[in-house]
Amino acid sequence: MDLYLIGHDYKYAAEQMLLTLYPDRRPVYPDRVPAGDRAEIALDGKAAVCRLVQGDRTFEGRAEIRPWANERERVRMEQQAVKLSFYRAALAAGVPKPVWGALTGVKPGKLMARYLAEGKSAADFSGDFDVDPDRAALCEKTARAALAAKASLAPGDVGLYVGIPFCPTRCAYCSFISSAVGANEKLVEPYLAALAAEIRRTGRAVKEAGERPVALYLGGGTPTTLSAGQLDTLCSALEENFDLSALREYTVEAGRPDTITREKLEVLRSRGVGRVSVNPQTMSDEVLEAIGRRHTAKDVLDALALVRDVGGLAVNMDLIAGLPKDGPDTFRETVERVLALGPENVTVHTLAIKNGSYLAQCRADLPDGDAVGEMVDFAGRALRAAGYEPYYLYRQKYMSGGFENVGWAKPGTGSLYNILMMEELCPVLAMGAGGSTKRTGPDGSVARHVNPKYPKEYIERMMEDGI
Repeated sequence: MDLYLIGHDYKYAAEQMLLTLYPDRRPVYPDRVPAGDRAEIALDGKAAVCRLVQGDRTFEGRAEIRPWANERERVRMEQQAVKLSFYRAALAAGVPKPVWGALTGVKPGKLMARYLAEGKSAADFSGDFDVDPDRAALCEKTARAALAAKASLAPGDVGLYVGIPFCPTRCAYCSFISSAVGANEKLVEPYLAALAAEIRRTGRAVKEAGERPVALYLGGGTPTTLSAGQLDTLCSALEENFDLSALREYTVEAGRPDTITREKLEVLRSRGVGRVSVNPQTMSDEVLEAIGRRHTAKDVLDALALVRDVGGLAVNMDLIAGLPKDGPDTFRETVERVLALGPENVTVHTLAIKNGSYLAQCRADLPDGDAVGEMVDFAGRALRAAGYEPYYLYRQKYMSGGFENVGWAKPGTGSLYNILMMEELCPVLAMGAGGSTKRTGPDGSVARHVNPKYPKEYIERMMEDGI
């Protein structure tokens, strides 16, 4: 779509709204007098006005700029007005209303937390951004969980993330930094050596800063792709280089049931791990095959039985709404089968088509947005009825139907790390390929340091740094 920005240069704000409302269009900024189908978004210091031209018809949307207290807030209010004006013009032109209304960000809970701090309600949030009331109520729940987590933190508390970028196979929807271990087996030991060196360096920095880890997360990839001995060595390195005496949560992604063995679980349990993920994504064998998983629903049941037999491990199970060959009926069966297993946490994701995934090139057999909406809404109803509450929420680009990802937990079992990471409540220090360290400044700004994405480049960087 041709975009003309008048009196401002808020390209990102305009493009976010374009992506939300017209997901198949891409922004173009013509260097000519406005003509043809286009969106003209003007800003004059008091309001943003969008003129959306389609053929011989013009649709207009207007949004006042809200009061602001400082320069940073001025920019935010102007960007918000740009988005709202575009949104209102598009709805006037007949674009269906998204469930999240004019909200485009990844973390709506952060905005909701500001509303709650100002004494506003979910109804205010819903009205200001045209958000579906059920979504606003969901967001309020997760924002209150984040505020409770924030209140429990002390100065110097940090989260730790350790990335293991290997999996048995690569799933069709995956865009994470992961490599099929069979084709990259020769990289595993050099990678672990480089990671151990980074753990030593990070441990020294944490001690010198007087910081203390309160949540530790081994993710990936699939950490349980490693052998029991490799896992033991990795956990030992973490114990030796960090003071884990204040640790409140220790999680390992054992996401692929075809990587889980009794020996590995016993190693993790002996090292203090108290939470694992066993992620089926679906309990349909046909859908598992379509996404490239080389295991069955029965393998999920067997893996979970093994986890319960070892004992002492809370379980999260991930599900994805919108996978190829799935539909409302098969997804309903998945949810019901997972709830019958009684995991402490269930995370319901909406499929996001990411660049770098197989599905970005081949979108066959994907359910449409209405079907995905049925799946997500059924999951929410079923989880609430089973005693789960939402505790964290985020959104992504290119999500089917524009929905959301929600973590659900039985009372008292929500993942602290997930909240810390999503709401940026304290520093999260990342080690390993693709790891993103985040430190939040006093003004709420977030500084990031990102490691090289791929195992080979990560190993080379660690060698260059002499660690």
